[in-house]
Amino acid sequence: MTAAPRDTGPAFTPWPAEDARRHRDRGHWRGAALGDLLRAWAARSGEHTALVSGDLRLTYAELDRRADVLAAGLLALGIAPGDRVLVQLPNTADFAVVLFALTRCAAIPVLTLPAHRRSEIAHLAELSGAVACVVPDRHAGFDHRGLAAEVAARVPTLRHILVAGDPGPFTALHDIAADPGPLPAVNPADPAVLLVSGGTTGKPKLIPRTHDDYAYNARASAEVCGLGPQDVYLAALPAAHNFPLACPGLLGVLGAGGTAVMAPAPSPDVAFPLVERERVTVTALVPPMARLWTEYAEWAPEDLSSLRLLQVGGAKLDADLARRIPPALGCALQQVFGMAEGLLSYTRPEDPPETVATTQGRPLSPDDEIRVLDRDGVPVEPGAVGELWTRGPYTLRGYYRAARHNADAFSPDGYYRTGDLVRLLPTGHLVVEGRVKDVVNRGGENVSAAELEEHLLTHPAVAQAAVVALPDETLGELVCAVVTAAPPAGPPRLKDVKAHLAERGLADFMHPDRLVVLESLPLTAVGKISKRELVLRLTEPAG
Repeated sequence: MTAAPRDTGPAFTPWPAEDARRHRDRGHWRGAALGDLLRAWAARSGEHTALVSGDLRLTYAELDRRADVLAAGLLALGIAPGDRVLVQLPNTADFAVVLFALTRCAAIPVLTLPAHRRSEIAHLAELSGAVACVVPDRHAGFDHRGLAAEVAARVPTLRHILVAGDPGPFTALHDIAADPGPLPAVNPADPAVLLVSGGTTGKPKLIPRTHDDYAYNARASAEVCGLGPQDVYLAALPAAHNFPLACPGLLGVLGAGGTAVMAPAPSPDVAFPLVERERVTVTALVPPMARLWTEYAEWAPEDLSSLRLLQVGGAKLDADLARRIPPALGCALQQVFGMAEGLLSYTRPEDPPETVATTQGRPLSPDDEIRVLDRDGVPVEPGAVGELWTRGPYTLRGYYRAARHNADAFSPDGYYRTGDLVRLLPTGHLVVEGRVKDVVNRGGENVSAAELEEHLLTHPAVAQAAVVALPDETLGELVCAVVTAAPPAGPPRLKDVKAHLAERGLADFMHPDRLVVLESLPLTAVGKISKRELVLRLTEPAG
């Protein structure tokens, strides 16, 4: 089969040659593909346990062998260098094997979340031009085979549906096997994976991460966290997220010679027994789950004494909760601020406890470049609030196949406009103060207000719609949909709206938590809906 064309030009924006040369000269980029890194790790740590998934335990040598066998099978199936393959797998050994096998084929995994539904998956399949998808048979009570069939009927490039488990009418993932043979050459400067953006501006974007930059991302993160062969990392959050995958996550702990434990869910009733059984030393959570762990630990029977480091990120951590975590869980806290697009900021072990509790850390790399600018693009006074712009050795230079969006998201000299409002302290630590982008951070998942509003307006009983964030102690922010009714229909009900959104194939985490029906929506002086006024109305005390 003829290989698909390489994703260059408008599809993928590489670093300028001078910057790439500098990142190599400084040792950030080491010219190794992710699949080759696994081979080196297996040579170093062959019989050490690399991965635990339920009752399955894989050594580094076994993980390496499985990746080779699957890679050979995928190539025999016709997966070619440059092909994009949707991966929608939960936290299992299959996730890791598929990831490494695809990178060895010089194919590009598109890492979607198990929670995504038809709206997101069809969009991402079409945007990426995916030729195949890899799904579980059922997960959390949902049949992913039916979803894949729906998407394949809509997206003509999608030729193969590979199923982990009962394949039904499709192809079993475990039947895709062949004797290992020669593998295609992989350019470390090419995209290794496509991550899914938080969807802060309309539909989700695809984030190309190259072998060079993503390997550095994971390796440098592992160094900051002090990971070594003795460490056991619990992948509690969905592994397709950047945080549990490479910050340092699965890739970071394998690079350090440790063990990764795949947890089916992050809840303490699932995770605590794994911490005790596997003697987990490091894991990562979003703030709502960190709160739940802290409360649950007071009476949980499990032994958590092996845990030495809890990373918390994905949304801003409340300082009071931050102070409670170390004594409650008996481990150090590390705040993490970052994005799948690149920039990562970590508190460090040497930081004073109050700095750990009240800041979101310092940038990972000495070559991370930071600007904090006002609305006119002018640097703010030291310590003042402004929008964070950044570039560096692991921050993308453009979204995948998004030339129009890239023109706004990046400055002419390559700085990424994050949309985050921050203060930069004299110590170099960042304090996150909010967002420029119209997005609700619900339990660590970004919900695009614009995308949800578009779906709400298709409901026959909705005339106008505005989506705003409301504070919530458990999730951080709730998704509140404020609408006006469309005559002659009566006011819509929340359960009807949720059913409508489900029929449209929207992921559950995108659904509103609250529905408020008003006679009219407040407007700004230029006639736009005033979300600020809506939030004030909805949060001001009654009476």
